Amino acid sequence: MTPVELMAQPNGHTEDAKPSQHGAAYTIREQPLGSTRHIRIVAIGAGASGLNLIRTLRLNLTDYEIAVYEKNADVGGTWLENRYPGCRCDVPSHSYQFSWRQKKDWTNFFSAADEIGDYLCRVCDEEGMRDSIKTSHQVVSARWNEADSRWELVVRDLESGEEFNDHADFLVNGTGILNDWKWPDVEGLDAYQGHLIHTARWPKNFDHTGKTIAVIGNGSSGIQVLPELQPGAEKLYHIVRTPTWVLPPRIQAWKIMGQAGEILSKIQMDAQENFSQETIDKFQSDPEFYREFVKKIEAEVNNSFPIVLTQSPVQAFARAKVTEYMTAMLGGNQELCRALIPDYPLGTRRMTPGHSYLQALTKPNVVIKRCGIKRFVAEGIELETGEVLQVDAIICATGFNTSFIPRFPIVGRDGNLQEKWKKETPKAYMSCAVDGLPNYFTFLGPNAPIGHGSVFTLSEHIAKYVVAAIRKCQTEGIRSLAPLRAAVDDYFEHVTAFMPRTAWAAPTSSSSSSWFQDGSGRVTALHPGSRIHFFHMLERFRGEDWEYDYFPSGIDGEGAGKRNGNRFAYLGNGFSTKELDPKGDSTWYLDEGAVVR
Repeated sequence: MTPVELMAQPNGHTEDAKPSQHGAAYTIREQPLGSTRHIRIVAIGAGASGLNLIRTLRLNLTDYEIAVYEKNADVGGTWLENRYPGCRCDVPSHSYQFSWRQKKDWTNFFSAADEIGDYLCRVCDEEGMRDSIKTSHQVVSARWNEADSRWELVVRDLESGEEFNDHADFLVNGTGILNDWKWPDVEGLDAYQGHLIHTARWPKNFDHTGKTIAVIGNGSSGIQVLPELQPGAEKLYHIVRTPTWVLPPRIQAWKIMGQAGEILSKIQMDAQENFSQETIDKFQSDPEFYREFVKKIEAEVNNSFPIVLTQSPVQAFARAKVTEYMTAMLGGNQELCRALIPDYPLGTRRMTPGHSYLQALTKPNVVIKRCGIKRFVAEGIELETGEVLQVDAIICATGFNTSFIPRFPIVGRDGNLQEKWKKETPKAYMSCAVDGLPNYFTFLGPNAPIGHGSVFTLSEHIAKYVVAAIRKCQTEGIRSLAPLRAAVDDYFEHVTAFMPRTAWAAPTSSSSSSWFQDGSGRVTALHPGSRIHFFHMLERFRGEDWEYDYFPSGIDGEGAGKRNGNRFAYLGNGFSTKELDPKGDSTWYLDEGAVVR
């Protein structure tokens, strides 16, 4: 044992105890700076966010345990649940992956749902994450215990139906935003006697061939599923209330005017944008070429933000080009153009590529119904016009509950978040935390950049931010932390003032609003800036925006029930774990680049 290690051993000193400003005698904690306390973390959801959290914890924390509760029978989140015909990601495959687990054999430029789901399962298995995940388990309530500074949870085993209690020092919500599917808000759902299907719950044995079908909705799900059903259907009614912008193939646009034009000219794809085997082999054998391709595609994804700024020349140029494209794809049919080309800014609703969708709308067996639905009846759908559509199947591409209201009670210092957000616009601190909910973090909370590009790299940045905050608590004697209400209000004020610059805040031409907005027209789903802006924002933890409770003894939890001990108790006995680690380098600061200047 070195002299430093010997001196750092606990010696039982008590003569330095002095009355403190907190009323009790203050004593030095006989542990070195950097010591950790054991913590339990519970995460909800084993999609991309949950898997990223597991990995980030492994890289940055010790002395912890993690349990991830997933309601589905397997990992994958939205890519396990959504398997309707034509379901795929509208973000390029080589951007829609973990930066730390890149896949070089994606089969298509825009990956199908089953391939993304398989990728997530493979990552989970090969990284040995399943021991931390409990599938078919659903958190049904969470309540903050102020006295013990921990979350008390009730969890249901969905296979047995039994409920049990659990607890967590930190609760991380990774349930996502696009997986709580909903039926259309119309009368008579139980009255209809035919096949009633939601795209997020597609039956594997459903055969649409020869049937008369109604497809409700023209969001991304409707745009993807309709051209898959049109060829085999006897007749297809497409019911839309609000037109939507349908983008031309992005590869063509990027080849003409993007940063990726040169690299895209060096790859081979067929008409369906499947990569040739030669291209896949090149990705696997030439790491420099693969890296250049991935970075150029990522840059194109990041460069889309100026389009949604309504006063920018990019918006005007892009809107004119998309209008020109849609008109051409609709064969110049003025009736279809009037019904399907929006009169609101590009980006007010989610923009989706849909080459085959527009072509399908021109087929003789497709009828567009630009109106609302009055109710479902036994034989089909009664429109607001009074017309009744007799159909064999109704396909509801009607999206998800995107209100941000939690699906289960989350009770913090100010009551149940469910009730709070039913009454007021959901607000969060940088989308990651909520005032009044100590030791609670969330992926893709209110005003996250969910429409800006890949959620994979997005979740990586959020995970790093969350884990850094948890480590701060674990090593600095902090029992709990929560964002200050004033900080949340200031952030919300900035969001509210910024959003009128964007197409996201613009009204649509009918009563059908974008899911980007809440019921009052405020933009709750998107970040007030670019994707890079969000990443930059999360680079530094703004400690001044948070309120803290400290352990009286600084780190180990002694003195439960007391609040706000000495914030510097974690400094301990004057030594550092950096000098006591036998495998560490106690002169790391002499290495090049070790000290930031």
